[in-house]
Amino acid sequence: MNILVTGGAGYIGSHTCLALKELGYKTVVLDTLERGHLAAVIADVFVRGDIGDVSLVKDLLTKHNIEAVMHFSAYTYVEESVRKPSMYFRNNVVATINLLDAMLECDVKKFVFSSTCAIYGQPDIVPIAEDAPQNPLSPYGFTKMAVERALDAYSQAYGLSFAALRYFNAAGADAQGRLGEDHRPETHAIPLLLDAAAGLRPGFKVFGTDYDTPDGSCIRDYIHVMDLADAHIRALKLLDSEKAVKLNLGTTNGVSVLELVEAVKRVTGQTFDVEFCGRRPGDPAKLVGSNTAARDMLGWAPKHSDLNTIIETAWKWKLANPQGYIN
Repeated sequence: MNILVTGGAGYIGSHTCLALKELGYKTVVLDTLERGHLAAVIADVFVRGDIGDVSLVKDLLTKHNIEAVMHFSAYTYVEESVRKPSMYFRNNVVATINLLDAMLECDVKKFVFSSTCAIYGQPDIVPIAEDAPQNPLSPYGFTKMAVERALDAYSQAYGLSFAALRYFNAAGADAQGRLGEDHRPETHAIPLLLDAAAGLRPGFKVFGTDYDTPDGSCIRDYIHVMDLADAHIRALKLLDSEKAVKLNLGTTNGVSVLELVEAVKRVTGQTFDVEFCGRRPGDPAKLVGSNTAARDMLGWAPKHSDLNTIIETAWKWKLANPQGYIN
């Protein structure tokens, strides 16, 4: 099968391309490289361009006989989305609609969408199941929810088959060290902690120590990026028999920020300063995902998402690439 992977130069997209390659899929990556890295691209064909360019997308779909699209091209910074909502709605929603329209014009009707647990906002019940209320706390969350609503409508009206995968905190790296996590700016806890452990930043900030959790710090569900890649491929196969799939990808196990700090110190053997700060606006106390539906529908279960494996694989890549990708 020939797959168009949008955002294939990014963190989750590149790891998914690696998994696709190892299974014999042919991939075409479309990425602006605005936030992705050329050095992370693993594909049969790479094209630098925007998903909102309908002519370009249609040309790629027809020229390479594309049979399905995996869509990772989105802005993902919550705080930035609050400051620049126009940018987020234009890229994450409007450009995605352009992509879907181009697919339909070329009779490509399988779509795997990178969604997020951010659509739930502050959950009432944890672990979070797929039928939990959706109350996004940021424009970023709203954009992902909006695309899911569009996918529902496109499926009913045009026969589009889609899987929307709502995942929690992607983490870790390819076990062989071929790929890793490199956001600019970096906002994710584990790479920030590893930078501190490697002496690349003065320390690590813990935001909030007075949450209603056992140690007072936020609890999050960390899932290995290769487990996410596996789920995307399983979801693609499921679209042979299912029209509309919405699944949470979590481990059902939460890790607090303070537990994460201690785990990084233990795995790396390094110490670093920790600064305790006030809460950040909009941070829920606990986000942990159910994976019951994903297990039932995909036959999927996290295989690499124990905390030690996540940190060990990320640390291996960090030591080999202290400055991240060099494009």
